[in-house]
Formats: sequence, structure tokens, C-alpha cells
Amino acid sequence: MNEHPAKANAPIEHGLMRILLVEDDKRIADFIERGLKAESYGVEVARCGQDAIAIGTEGQFQAIILDLGLPDINGREVCERLRDKGVDTPILMLTARDTVQDKVTGLRSGADDYMTKPFAFEELLARIEVLMRRRSGEIKLDSKELQIADLVLNVATHEVKRGDQAIELTPKEFALLECFMRMPGKVLSRTRILEQVWGYSADPLTNVVDVYIRQLRRKIDDEYELKLLKTVRGYGYKMDAT
Repeated sequence: MNEHPAKANAPIEHGLMRILLVEDDKRIADFIERGLKAESYGVEVARCGQDAIAIGTEGQFQAIILDLGLPDINGREVCERLRDKGVDTPILMLTARDTVQDKVTGLRSGADDYMTKPFAFEELLARIEVLMRRRSGEIKLDSKELQIADLVLNVATHEVKRGDQAIELTPKEFALLECFMRMPGKVLSRTRILEQVWGYSADPLTNVVDVYIRQLRRKIDDEYELKLLKTVRGYGYKMDAT
């Protein structure tokens, strides 16, 4: 256990979406931490339940990833103590157990979601984003339209318009645009886009992402003064109206 848990990691840059990762397995913790930082999240790691309670109570986090099997107190008790202390941060519980009773017990302890190991990192990211958006009230589960500025994508009909102008997209271009519009303002790395749109079998060395980004820009941005699809050098791409 860290003597000063709140100072266990280097300071996190102001403005990042911050996640507390509670995981005692160093290999798993390092894997998740690297992946989250690559997606521009600030990450603080706790290796045991006592540290998790101390850091989670004092820090301001947008989500907590909490392993069930910790060396001192289990994840369910950590979750209960955090809730008792008034911490309402969304909690995603991780466990190697996949029985219905384990899931029910975890959720009843105050967790918002539950994932069984092993898991795909892409699914972990998606669940974190859903928890964050649900908490902020941004998510609309029954929404059939996504909109950024005057760009509108209809999920049901696969129609895309910018203003009054209909835009014809290929299925892959549509999937790429939907990926961006479901996460407005969030920087997506090339690796993340490959996994989301092309699947895990895609070659990470390919330039397919850049090719499709150019094609998509030509259709949704080139003729308009306000550019929506932007390059964030060294990180990837994002879509917003600023």
C-alpha cells in the first residue's frame, strides 16, 4: 500500500478527462493505463482497496475502473465505501467471475457497469464513454439522428445531410463518420479508428485511415466555411464545431 496514495502518480494535466484505475495486477494495470493515455485520458492508478478509497474520495474523476479481486479489501467493499462517502463517479467493475450472482452483487454494491476478464480494450473504452455520457445527460439511447453543427447523420436511414445538401457516402465512410459523431470533440487515434471501423484484423501500418479521412473531408467539409473534421497532430483526429 502506498504511504501517500494521492501522490502515487505524476500530476495529471489540467483539462483531461480523468480516470481512476484500481488494479493490483501490474501487467493488466499497465496495459489499461497505456491504452487510456493513448486515448488522451488522464489516468491515476491505485494498487489496493485502501488507496482506491483515499484517492477516489479526494480526487475528481470522470470514471473509476475497479477490479473486484484486490489484495486487501475486495472491490465490492471499495465500491460501497466510496458510495457511503458520497462519491457518485461512475464505476465500471472488472472481474474474472462471470456468474449472474457475481454481477448482481457487484451492481448492488453501487457499480454502474460490470465487465468480465478477459475483455477487448475497445469494449472497455466504449463502456467508459457510455457511463460518462449517461452521467452528463448527453446520451440519448433512442436517438436515431446524430448532429454536429449543420451536419446530420440518420442512423436508421443511413442518410447524411449538411444543411439542405444530401451527402452520398460509401458504407465505410458512413461508419467512419458515425464513429466521430458519436464522440464529438474527442480525439480518436488511428489505432482506435482502425479497431472501431475496420476491426481488429486491420493492419496497423496501413494508411487506410488517412485515405478515408481525406475522402470524408472532401464530401463533408471542402465546400463549407466551417470545417468539422480536424487533425490533432501527434494524436489523431476529432470532429467538432469549434
